[in-house]
Amino acid sequence: MASKSSIAPPVEVVAAVIERPDGSFLLAQRPAGKAYAGYWEFPGGKVEPGEPLAAALSRELHEELGIEVERAYPWIVRNFVYPHAAVRLNFFRVRLWRGEPHGREAQQLAWQRLSALEVAPLLPANAPVLRALRLPFEYAITHAGEIGEAQQLDALDQRLAQGLRLIQVREKSMRAAALEHFAQAVIARARPQGAIVLINSDIELAQRLGADGVHLSSVQLFSLGRRPALDWCAASCHNAAELACAVRLGVDFVVLGPVQPTPTHPDARILGWDGFGALVQGLTVPVFALGGMEPGDLEIAWRRGAQGIAMVRGSW
Repeated sequence: MASKSSIAPPVEVVAAVIERPDGSFLLAQRPAGKAYAGYWEFPGGKVEPGEPLAAALSRELHEELGIEVERAYPWIVRNFVYPHAAVRLNFFRVRLWRGEPHGREAQQLAWQRLSALEVAPLLPANAPVLRALRLPFEYAITHAGEIGEAQQLDALDQRLAQGLRLIQVREKSMRAAALEHFAQAVIARARPQGAIVLINSDIELAQRLGADGVHLSSVQLFSLGRRPALDWCAASCHNAAELACAVRLGVDFVVLGPVQPTPTHPDARILGWDGFGALVQGLTVPVFALGGMEPGDLEIAWRRGAQGIAMVRGSW
């Protein structure tokens, strides 16, 4: 058996999710002569020794596709072991570039949509990435206990019409019967719009109501032995230990905060954007920034590696 010291480190790779405003993204087919020839993947390539990841991304996309990257955001990291090598895939979301992508290495290209993937097979490491791409950039958290149920549901109707697609029902002050009735109303409104609804903390209630998933507290992370049997599972995290526990449990995404002061948790330790970025770097699951967020914070959240922002008052 090889000693730990003789095991080669993973090959560092950058991969680009190149996204058009219509929601489509670019996939490339690996050409003949390469490992997994014929498989489809997100464009990218190996990082040179000592090369910054963002520089490697710009270089690779110029060499492979003939485009110049103007705006790219660090996203998630995927570690995968292929028969020929272990790789660490550093994903970026590329939202602005110059030039029209074309295969400069004889590779085929295809713009695809999550709702209708037309190419196959995809490299195995990319399956979790496609799932993560289903997540929007805003995670709205209810506060009916503060503004009233009727006003909250009216606000929900308005936001769903505007495109809101990810909601957490979080009502700590509601009695059980009232919470169940309110959650049912949220699900009934969200489902026809294709929006995802998660119930805060109560796994049994989420399962009974047929919600899309559950949002776990940081305390629950350490008490659960396995991921709850629901389609989506998220978690609240505040530090590196909780993030590591969430990843081990297999959650789909996390919220991390508070990034800025918030009236919801006035005594909490504030991470700041630097602290948030340091904790998110290299994480394998998408992260929403939480705490004092407003819609205008989305750009800085992206630059720090976030999926998006989670908001209570800012969403409504």
